Amino acid sequence: MSTHETGAATRQLDHDELTAFVERKWNDEIVPALTDYIAIPAKSPAFDPDWSRRGYIERVITDAAHWAEQQRVRGLKLEVVRLPGRTPVIFFESPATKSGSTDTIVLYGHLDKQPEFDGWRNDLGPWTPKLDDGKLYGRGGADDGYAIYASLTALAALDAQGIERPRCVGIIETCEESGSYDLLPYVDALRDRLGKVSLVICLDSGAGNYDQLWLTTSLRGLVSGNLEVHVLDEGIHSGGYGGIAPSSFRIMRQLFARLEDASNGNLLPDGFHCPVPDDRLREAEITAKILGETVWKTMPWACGADGRQVLPTTTDPKQALLNSTWLPSLSVTGASGLPALEDAGNVLRPRTAFKLSLRLPPLVDAAKAVGELKDLLELDPPYNAKVTFRPDAGAATGWNAPELSPWLAGALNDASRKHYGADVAYIGQGGTIPLMNTLKEGFPHSQFMVCGVLGPKSNAHGPNEFLHVPYAKKLTAAVAEVIAAAP
Repeated sequence: MSTHETGAATRQLDHDELTAFVERKWNDEIVPALTDYIAIPAKSPAFDPDWSRRGYIERVITDAAHWAEQQRVRGLKLEVVRLPGRTPVIFFESPATKSGSTDTIVLYGHLDKQPEFDGWRNDLGPWTPKLDDGKLYGRGGADDGYAIYASLTALAALDAQGIERPRCVGIIETCEESGSYDLLPYVDALRDRLGKVSLVICLDSGAGNYDQLWLTTSLRGLVSGNLEVHVLDEGIHSGGYGGIAPSSFRIMRQLFARLEDASNGNLLPDGFHCPVPDDRLREAEITAKILGETVWKTMPWACGADGRQVLPTTTDPKQALLNSTWLPSLSVTGASGLPALEDAGNVLRPRTAFKLSLRLPPLVDAAKAVGELKDLLELDPPYNAKVTFRPDAGAATGWNAPELSPWLAGALNDASRKHYGADVAYIGQGGTIPLMNTLKEGFPHSQFMVCGVLGPKSNAHGPNEFLHVPYAKKLTAAVAEVIAAAP
């Protein structure tokens, strides 16, 4: 047992007591709170420009802040910070209980949500929470409304046992699903209050399975926006003028040919690629051995015309992991100018517009990619058509984790063994958490524990999204273990 300079013995964390504390808190308070939270359609500003008037974001912020203020965390101070015209942020802080500690641990999460999407099971819906076999279904619980509740529960569990820890602060935003463009001004405003950040704990990521703790080691960047091709001022008869007026959709296809190889999905511009670091290649190989074909087999594949399952771009687990974490990829996530099938007459449409989502490798600068993408699509358009690419606010550069310090690597592995019964595993994520790169640049010597509950079939952003409650309980305890081990 270690001792302080004063000779007083340091109390050791009782893992059974920790598990019991977390279990009670989740069952009695967190699951009910998240059930209420899921029922509120607090969509991110990108999907609800009228968010301020609707009041849904205000409600989830208020509910979470009220719950947080009731927690028995030593010296807890909480403030809902508001900058004019921006979504609100919860900032909480609790002083160090460890003698001589001058470092700060930052805990991060968000409360804004993706839109509804379709395809939900008949007994489920985005705003109709349902707990079924340990899974809490509904939009936002796993991505990641649970974060503030898990973070403060971890601190309360340590304080209940008298376990010493560093100073801890929390940043809970409401603009993450829009690219966190509102958050950066808050980080600047709060920078002096953050202190000397030595560890960032982010609970907005995923897990390769539900059998062990997963640490995210990289995140892709994101550029999104609306690409519009405008040919006519009004629709005209497709029989009378087809073959004279070029199809806006055909022009769109030609623009896509500049950007992507349609035969395999590879992005053509060199500026959208970067070398994969050797350590990430080794991690992908190890993770591929752990997960095997579940990397792609657990996806909700449809059946083709012959009744056979649709195939992935690759069946090699390692290559699949790299494709989704260190290679760029393009998705069309929405469209306009296209009537519904039942309303589609024989008309040459005047315009076609697509919402583009371009995922960038972790080391590619998003601001530079925006300019390259805009030039590629707009310059010298086919038929001299009016082509416009309007990038969304909040283009985000990805993130590559710094090398783990020995204490953190050991604490993560110990926590995973104690609460999951298996070693910690490492994985890159194809999604984006804009704050991570900002904090890495602002605090270059800090360590990162980026993890989350979005495991197989949890389906964030899509239908039937769920929070795996047993996994989340263990993750909460693991966070407490890591904070207790922090120097």
